Amino acid sequence: MKKNLVLLFIVYSGLLYGQGYDHQWLLGNQNLVSVAKGRMFIDSSSYILTTEFRKMPFYGTQGNICDKNGTFLMSSNGVWIANANNDTMLNGSGLNPGQFVVDWPNALPLVYNNIFLPYPDDTNRYALIHHSATFNGLYSPTYELFLTAIDMTLDSGLGGVILKNNIILSDTLNWGIAACKHANGRDWWIVAMKDSSDIIFKLLLTPNGISSVSSQQLFYLPLAWGNPAQLTFSKDGQMLCSNTYDPMIGSSSALLFDFDRCTGMFSNTRVIPLTTSSALWGLAFSSSGKYLYACSSQKIFQIDTDSLTVDTVATYDGFFSPDTNCCATTFWNMYLAANGKIYVTSGSGVQHIHEINYPDSAGLACDVQQHAINLGIYNLRAVPNHPNYYLGPVVGSVCDSLTGMQELWNEITNFSVRPNPNNGNFNISYLLPQNIDGYFEVIDVNGSSVFKIPLPTWSTLQEIKLPKLSSGIYHAIIVSGDQRCSKKFAVIGE
Repeated sequence: MKKNLVLLFIVYSGLLYGQGYDHQWLLGNQNLVSVAKGRMFIDSSSYILTTEFRKMPFYGTQGNICDKNGTFLMSSNGVWIANANNDTMLNGSGLNPGQFVVDWPNALPLVYNNIFLPYPDDTNRYALIHHSATFNGLYSPTYELFLTAIDMTLDSGLGGVILKNNIILSDTLNWGIAACKHANGRDWWIVAMKDSSDIIFKLLLTPNGISSVSSQQLFYLPLAWGNPAQLTFSKDGQMLCSNTYDPMIGSSSALLFDFDRCTGMFSNTRVIPLTTSSALWGLAFSSSGKYLYACSSQKIFQIDTDSLTVDTVATYDGFFSPDTNCCATTFWNMYLAANGKIYVTSGSGVQHIHEINYPDSAGLACDVQQHAINLGIYNLRAVPNHPNYYLGPVVGSVCDSLTGMQELWNEITNFSVRPNPNNGNFNISYLLPQNIDGYFEVIDVNGSSVFKIPLPTWSTLQEIKLPKLSSGIYHAIIVSGDQRCSKKFAVIGE
């Protein structure tokens, strides 16, 4: 079903909707401030789409982050950093020195090459990990990986850059950066792929900065050069996906690796052939990690990460946006949002994006809705590069060695039931104590349990469909370890 949304034309001034680091997505590729751009505020079950007049456009590169309460902090398109007022952050210009930014002064067209990370053990500092590219006569790999540090206490709380374009890795790399929490629940693994190789680089960000740089051979063929695909971890941090492309014959395969958050080692390399005549662009896991989605410009594929079976769940339907003259609303990048849905952008500047409503459902039941959302503004390719900011320590592992880390994750928070009242079908959102499994239970007024499901540690959202119940008041309860949280809700029969 296509969604014709009424857009609110506003100058953004701190509107909040949803809580957490990853609950906003900036949209729009128009360079002029006078031309409207967009912003999506995402909560655990839905979103609000607004438009605004801001300076920063996005072509392919997008990094942004909120604080843990959902207050927007900053964004970057690979050329500069904007603060919460959408103005240039103090010392925030001049990212990614080199000819590529000279050639693309408004925004970089690269994929997944910006990522904001909260600095370990410092609530006031953030790291922007980023890269540019350099034309080598045939294509444009990247030759450095940079770290830029931001101190949010500067400029009256709007933040300022205190370290810029610090080279943390020099080599010939593909586009794309991914990050995952270390098993200690504090530090960050940062990974990037070597160009024309099956080598992956692994960097560890600790309170003292980059403490280690290592590499590992992953053993796959064919080797990719100039690979523009997304590089993405599953939400539980146990898998990483990439792709490989043979430009001589045009075939593409998805790559799937297991990951040990403690040692930083990859294993169990799986190569899943998907196309024989086109490149792959977008990659995204479902919330549970049961399915991996990949797309060419013409098709969306669903891969069962257990059996490695492949299902084609969408074929481009020929839609052009905003009119029949321009442009083809095909498939490009993918974004697993905080509401559990996957959104898909297009390779051209268009006004619509696609939506996968139930990514954890098999086959066509995942419900790909092409050009379902009319943004009302032009948008191009870019999706946020948001890791799972909420992973905590792997309790009991040899890497869970930080004194007091578990106390940081010792309560159930952000528990909500929406809609309320409901007809027995609703969504719950929550943050569990990290690495402690839990369960969700519904209790009636007589104290009897009428519904109960387990909750995995990495999950923050569940769609609930209760058995047919009488109208009345019920208690929704989440239990995890010795923590317990309860909400009342009403069921209203048809």
